[in-house]
Amino acid sequence: MNLTTNNITNESTVTGIVMQDYRTSNVFSKYHISYCCGGKIALQTACDIHKIEIETIKKELTDVMRVIQVSSSINFNNWSLDFLVDYIVNVHHSFLVINFPETTDVLKRFAEGHQTKYPWLGELIESFNLLYGELLPLIAREEQVIFPYIKQIGHAQQRNEPYAGLLVKTLGKPIALMIKEEDEFVGKYLQRFRDLTDNYTAPPNACITQKVALSKLKELDADMVQHLHIENEILFPRALQIEKELL
Repeated sequence: MNLTTNNITNESTVTGIVMQDYRTSNVFSKYHISYCCGGKIALQTACDIHKIEIETIKKELTDVMRVIQVSSSINFNNWSLDFLVDYIVNVHHSFLVINFPETTDVLKRFAEGHQTKYPWLGELIESFNLLYGELLPLIAREEQVIFPYIKQIGHAQQRNEPYAGLLVKTLGKPIALMIKEEDEFVGKYLQRFRDLTDNYTAPPNACITQKVALSKLKELDADMVQHLHIENEILFPRALQIEKELL
C-alpha cells in the first residue's frame, strides 16, 4: 500500500488514495472526509464540498506518505545513553502517543458497521484498549523517572565523578521488573491481535476502513517489537552495567 506523490491528482479518488497508502486516512479523517463507502469521489470534489484548499491537503498527503526507514546496519549499541533515550522518547513514545488515538478512532468506526459480521471485533477492541491503558502510565514513568536517572548515572560515569556511586539508587530491581512485565503483557496483547486478525490479513471483500485498521495495528506491532528490543536488550542492560561500575 504505497503511493508515489506524483500519482495524486485533482481527479484521484479519496478511496483510491487511501487504498494505495493507508496513512493518508489520517489526513482525510482530520478534515472529516469519508474515505470508505462515501469516498469514491475526486479529491477536488471532496475539497470543494468541505471548503479546503486542494494544495493544502495535497501537501499533507505528501508529508504522511514519506518513507522514513532506519537502516538495519545501524548499531544502537554504539549510541550514547543520552541519544538512545532521546531516540526512544522522540520516535517510539511519540509514535504511540499519536498512533493510539488514531487507531482507536478507526477501530471504533470499523466496529460500528461490522460487529455482527466479525464477532471477534469486540475482543480485539477490548484488548487494544487494555494495552493502551497499561502502556501510557509506563511511558510516563519512563520519561519522568527512569530515563532521567539513566542519563544522570551515564553522565557521572563519563565524567568519572568522585561521588558517582552515591547517585546509584539500585535501579536494577525496577528495570528487571519492567523488562519482565513489558515482555509479558505487550507480547500477550500483540499475539492476541495477530491471532484475531489472521496476522492483520484483510479478507478479499474487506472495506477500506477495515484495511486501514489492520494496517495501523500491523504498524503498531512492528514499532512495539523494535521499541522493546532497544529498551530491554540495549538501553536497560547498559544502565545496569553502569550501576555496577559506579558501585
